[in-house]
Amino acid sequence: MSEQVRLQYHEILRRDDAARLKRGVAGLGLVAAILLSCWMTGVFDLACFADSWPAIKQLSYEMVPPDFGRWRNWLRPIADTLAMSVAGTALAVLLSLPIALLSAHNTTPNALVYRGARLLLNLLRSVPELIMGIIFVAMVGFGALPGVLALGLHSIGMVGKFFAESIEHVDAKPIEAARAAGATPFQVIWHAVLPRRSCRSSPTPRSTAGNIIFVRRPFSARSVRAASDSN
Repeated sequence: MSEQVRLQYHEILRRDDAARLKRGVAGLGLVAAILLSCWMTGVFDLACFADSWPAIKQLSYEMVPPDFGRWRNWLRPIADTLAMSVAGTALAVLLSLPIALLSAHNTTPNALVYRGARLLLNLLRSVPELIMGIIFVAMVGFGALPGVLALGLHSIGMVGKFFAESIEHVDAKPIEAARAAGATPFQVIWHAVLPRRSCRSSPTPRSTAGNIIFVRRPFSARSVRAASDSN
């Protein structure tokens, strides 16, 4: 082994040892941060868990067996929950499609609109439904309407992102052909984007909007139930 090869070999080992040391220090720092966070939040307070055991036992005794004697009183709240979840999800699907067209790089008018639409979707996803619900209660009062509006606006961020990603994966050839034929932007979207998006994103005859409704509706129902319990 020549001197140059030996030096290169030792240099590789030195870099590998340095990388291992760096990863080890980062790992130890992460573990230390996790342990410190658990200690500060009381995760290691075993006395607190021991004191809560009687409350857990009492709650378990009250839950099992369940009492269905008042099932008639549950029908209206269940219907309200389902109605709010369906209405909120439908509102999200209807309003998210125009925003998705503006936030997809192949259908947006320009880069400024693209970034603005993406920012709007990110903002809507980042605000929890409960916070939106409080805002809409102050605007329109109590009832089902503020819950529907809160669920709809929050779901726009997620549904719009799904739509935008689906639109961006559409085959570019039909869009280019429609534009070359002199189609207007609306005609391009209607004849070249939306049909291809539905075919690509759903392997079954069910449309993408239908898929999202079936996916988002249970999530919206749980959010409605959580908001009702918090009130």
